[in-house]
Order: sequence, then structure tokens, then C-alpha cells
Amino acid sequence: MKLLTKLFLIVLLFQSFQCDEDIATSITVEMLNEKKNEIKEYIASFPCDESIGCNSIAFGSKPCGGPWEYLVFSNAVDLTFLENEVELYNEMEHQFNINTGATSDCAVVLPPTEIGCVDGVCAALD
Repeated sequence: MKLLTKLFLIVLLFQSFQCDEDIATSITVEMLNEKKNEIKEYIASFPCDESIGCNSIAFGSKPCGGPWEYLVFSNAVDLTFLENEVELYNEMEHQFNINTGATSDCAVVLPPTEIGCVDGVCAALD
């Protein structure tokens, strides 16, 4: 699965340097949902406790700009991997928005101000 993700990232990067829109226009809702589920499952695979701590990351790409939400995760994750996966998802959704002419509210979504470990799961407490 990691190989598939890396391969997709490489294809997406090559696409950004080309004028050919075939790859960019082929992003589907199903592809976005699959990637979103992969990221959320990855985050869920890391339990937390107070000694490890939790953090958040901006997730998604609203057509007006900014994220749709913030994902809360355990500091036990491989942060570089998670950041790369989220960046890939955000770019995919941004391209999808452009291709489909998507619209959204322009409300600013703020990061959680308080995050903690609740029953072994990181959560926003505010």
C-alpha cells in the first residue's frame, strides 16, 4: 500500500510539471474518499496516552481556501509520513475542486485549541 501511495505521489508531482490535464481531471470522489480513509485509518492505528501526547494537522482543501477540518493524532505517528500523505490528499482535493468548479462556504476553520487523550484516542477537547 505504501508503494502505491508513493507511486501516486510521483505521478501527481509529474503531472504538476506537465500541461497534460488527463491525470489531473481523472481525480474522482472515490479516489479522494479512499485516500481520506487511508489517512484516518493510519492515524487510528496509533493509540495515545498522556506521555505521548497529541497534535493536529489541517486536512482538506476548501474551494475558497483553507482546510475543511483538522485531524487530531497521536504523536506516536511517523509525522513525516503523515504530513506527506495529508499534503498529497490536500493537493488532490484542490485539483478536484478546480476541475469540477466546486464551491463551498468560505468559513475559516480554526485548529483545535485544546487536544488530549481520551480513552486511548486523541481528541479535540474544545
